[in-house]
Amino acid sequence: MNVPPPRRVLLDTDPGIDDALAILLGLASPEIDLAALSVVHGNCTLVEAVTNALAIAGLAGRPDLTVAAGCDRPLLRPPVTAHDTHGTHGLGYARLPWGAAQPVAEHAVDLLIREIMAAPGEVTLVAIGPLTNVALALRKEPRLAQAVRECIFMGGAFRAEGNITPLAEFNVFADPHAAQIVLSSGIPLTIMPWDITRDVRLSQGDVDRLLARGGPIPRFIAEATRYYIEFHLREFGWAGCSINDPAALALVWWPELAQTRDIYVEVELTSELTLGKTVGDVGGKSGCAPNVRLVESFDATEFVARFLRRMEELAERLAG
Repeated sequence: MNVPPPRRVLLDTDPGIDDALAILLGLASPEIDLAALSVVHGNCTLVEAVTNALAIAGLAGRPDLTVAAGCDRPLLRPPVTAHDTHGTHGLGYARLPWGAAQPVAEHAVDLLIREIMAAPGEVTLVAIGPLTNVALALRKEPRLAQAVRECIFMGGAFRAEGNITPLAEFNVFADPHAAQIVLSSGIPLTIMPWDITRDVRLSQGDVDRLLARGGPIPRFIAEATRYYIEFHLREFGWAGCSINDPAALALVWWPELAQTRDIYVEVELTSELTLGKTVGDVGGKSGCAPNVRLVESFDATEFVARFLRRMEELAERLAG
């Protein structure tokens, strides 16, 4: 049986509890070669996000993983964070030891350009935070849009209210102008929206299953998600917590879990009331050609089962 070589992936991230779980999933999955983390402002400050990225890589046994610091603020709007959702430092109640690893000197925008342009058609970019780094990379090197194999973005809300304003999802709202730059760039873009990922949930029973295995990975997941579960219960009345970002990353090697539709999407930029709203032309009324492959359904039950197995395998590998 011929096994395809791992897909080279760049992960643009703002860790963040579910970002941390996405990083762990990427490092646990042989289907991809997680080449680097490009870090952006978002769930927490850039300094906190870089520190978290380095610590998570170390926790997973990859202190050598390239981590590059990127943009510490949006293009135009004032910065926003999600400390209320992700905790004081971005990782809930988890406290990780900070090792000797440091981010590379290269700016994350330049890293994205260098990696993608060095191997046209081979690198997949997965963006699970605000799109500031990606937008600036596209502005600095417009050929990036044709050179990248695919860009997968976790963000937007199309069939639900927003999670930061009545209509806007956090990653888009945090830098709506960057999101519109990416949407208008011609990049092959798949969007995994929040109204899909909100139903991809870890339960306390799932966390307890991992804890029964023992080891630092299950302990980290338990401490990080304990804060996240409390937030979701308080804000949404849900038992469990959404793991948005791992589901988006998994589209790289488990695309069969998703059903998609090609549509045209823009971001609202001028109204204070609806700033950051992702507007999808589902009915084809604009006459514009589709610029997005939108995930419309996702097998959350199967994904969570696979995610848990990967975390168990990672814990066992590190223990051995």
